[in-house]
Amino acid sequence: MGAQWKHAGKTENAATKGRVLGKLAKEIIVAAKSGADLESNSRLRQAVDRAKAASMPRDTIERAIKKGAGLLDETVNYETVVYEGFGPHHVPVIVECLTDNKHRTASNIRLLFRRGHLGSEGSVAWDFKHQGEIEATAPPGADPETAAIEAGAQDLEPGEHGRTRFFTEMHDLDTVSRALTAAKWTVNHAALGWKAKNPVKVDPAHRAEVDKFFEELDEDDDVQNIFVGLEP
Repeated sequence: MGAQWKHAGKTENAATKGRVLGKLAKEIIVAAKSGADLESNSRLRQAVDRAKAASMPRDTIERAIKKGAGLLDETVNYETVVYEGFGPHHVPVIVECLTDNKHRTASNIRLLFRRGHLGSEGSVAWDFKHQGEIEATAPPGADPETAAIEAGAQDLEPGEHGRTRFFTEMHDLDTVSRALTAAKWTVNHAALGWKAKNPVKVDPAHRAEVDKFFEELDEDDDVQNIFVGLEP
């Protein structure tokens, strides 16, 4: 894995689907603080694209944008908080949270890490690279390596469902995403993330325990993204 943890059955039931959409709405709200125009706000545009891919209703997207941009009477302030540590069997993990109550979040994260080890700032991040990640579907006959070079991506690897995962410098994420789109690639996902430099291998007998730990983290409403250093 070595990148963002994704639950294979993440949207199979209504409760989980609602939690996923709630987290996407929070991302839109935070991104919209920098402006409600999708063309000039790349973070917002990427958040909206992810929301659309998850089938979020248009009215919900528009309301989240207005809320974040301060165009509604109701106000909400989310802060980004990042935690680092190790899951069971010393699997490194970086957890990104969006919260309106840092004390609540800190308490919940400490509890969730009871079967792992919560580290201090920098204890794990040194072994990850902070970068842009784009997952895209190729047009007929396209060569991923050529596309990566022409779009300005730093690296690539096979993605899920026959897609290709492109990696970029953080400041190049939007530029590369636009270049791939112009080359007729379908961009399925584009966001900043953390990729492990040295992912660890876990004995198959312990894999269920490790996955359970990440599932419990993901179920917390304040947890936005989970990045792990774990081999497939």
